[in-house]
Amino acid sequence: MKPNTYTKLYAHCVFTPKGKSSLLTDSIRDRVHKYVYGIIKEKKCYPVAINGTKDHIHILVGFGPTTNISDLVRDIKRSSAMFINQEVRSYIRFSWQEGYGAFTVGYRELDHIYKYILNQEEHHREKNSEMNIFKSSMIMGLILITIIYLNSMMRIDVTAQRL
Repeated sequence: MKPNTYTKLYAHCVFTPKGKSSLLTDSIRDRVHKYVYGIIKEKKCYPVAINGTKDHIHILVGFGPTTNISDLVRDIKRSSAMFINQEVRSYIRFSWQEGYGAFTVGYRELDHIYKYILNQEEHHREKNSEMNIFKSSMIMGLILITIIYLNSMMRIDVTAQRL
């Protein structure tokens, strides 16, 4: 890289455990995040935010122009999976899914993505709450439609008996 090169490159990476299982429990998640932080630093990149839930991890990382994101994610996944398997003695062998999501982040969006990543538990709690309300509304709607249908069928039956 030339001595007068200046870049500000950021990526938002997301990936999940294989089978999307909920193996990133509260008891291990913080240690995994700290371990991932160390991997990113070792690769001469800049960890901005690392967080997630039981079934996925978000990483906001700054990187230089010579960094290959797919190599960085591969190294993070490989090393962190080995770390998790050493830390959590389980009959289930932990591994990450094969794919991942990586999205470039502009300097203006950095603060928004940073807050989004740090508030993952809240974001998913609200999302689940909204989904539960939606499901309840759908069920109530189906019940109402069923009642209306049955009521109309009873009227037809009563009318037929009168004839």
